[in-house]
Amino acid sequence: MKNKDPKLKDNPRFPLGPENYRLLAIGFGIIVIGFLLMVGGGSDDPEVFNPEIFNFRRITLAPMVLLAGFIFQIYAIMKKGKSEEKTN
Repeated sequence: MKNKDPKLKDNPRFPLGPENYRLLAIGFGIIVIGFLLMVGGGSDDPEVFNPEIFNFRRITLAPMVLLAGFIFQIYAIMKKGKSEEKTN
């Protein structure tokens, strides 16, 4: 089905604007920080238990940061750009 609107032919609309991509990059950075917070706590010797794996940073803080990052990604995708707000 062809679209006969001449405005759309000259100005193709992308699904996300530049602000959305900037917010997506920030959200990706938050997610990477969350995964980096989980790193470590292992033991060099498999016979020795290292209780450092169960500290606050790895069990509580890192999953909360990851959840915040994924929620921020959803916000970045759903946010309307300024040009869309003017047309609607």
